[in-house]
Amino acid sequence: MYVSMKGMLDRANKGNYAIMAINCFNIETTRACIEAAQSLRAPIIINIVQEHMVNHCDSELIAPIVKKLAQRASVEVALNFDHGQEVPLIKKALHDGYSSVMVDASRYDLEGNIKMTREIVEFAQQFDASVEGEIGCMGGTEGKLTSEQMKTDPQQALRFAKETGIDALAISYGSSHGNYEPGYVPEFDFERLKEIKKLTQMPLVLHGGSGSGDENIINSVKYGINKINVGCDFMNANTEAIKKHLEKDPNINYWVMMNQVEKESQEIVKHYIRLSGSEGKSL
Repeated sequence: MYVSMKGMLDRANKGNYAIMAINCFNIETTRACIEAAQSLRAPIIINIVQEHMVNHCDSELIAPIVKKLAQRASVEVALNFDHGQEVPLIKKALHDGYSSVMVDASRYDLEGNIKMTREIVEFAQQFDASVEGEIGCMGGTEGKLTSEQMKTDPQQALRFAKETGIDALAISYGSSHGNYEPGYVPEFDFERLKEIKKLTQMPLVLHGGSGSGDENIINSVKYGINKINVGCDFMNANTEAIKKHLEKDPNINYWVMMNQVEKESQEIVKHYIRLSGSEGKSL
């Protein structure tokens, strides 16, 4: 079933669980995620980050592929433009069939963030598409912001949610994008998460779920996260599977290898689905 994020996230908010949003960029990665979700009867969100869409699979190309795979599935599947920073690209993605978009206007001040996000919320209504906004800065593992500078201010989060009309709110309380150093587990500010949830009472989103550790993921869901973004862990699983097959047989047929990689990469998606509590939650 091809749907927007709104219904699945509203139910997750009421039911105190989260939906997994996995970064994909082609038919193989998309199909792996949908099949993993199908096997566990879980709703799933296919994230296409702006960089991948611009440099690899434009919205006109990828949207019909994801939509067709979703229509063939019996679980709910949403296609989300992740970290959309350019208004024309976000609007084109909606025109081309994306069911959801995430507006990343965090580079602006609060007023600018509200203005851009509200513009997309109003535009998306004609497509019955859901919109996620971001307040605070998730940053990257290579970034130089301090943890306190990055974290979301609860009162700003409340104002942002009210003035934009978004369906979901991405907040920062300890995670970062990218791969962490081996053995490092980020420290999450759960008190901040609890306060934002209490104030907004809306679906909240964790970006940078990869490498956060199972306990942090479980507690994030417990205290109000309803959507969890994972990119690096899924991509790393694909890379490791390729390495394994090439080491075993350097002359392996490319199609045989990719077919196996697609199947094996589903395991990390299933792991996160179970952590999120969304197993068996699809309509």
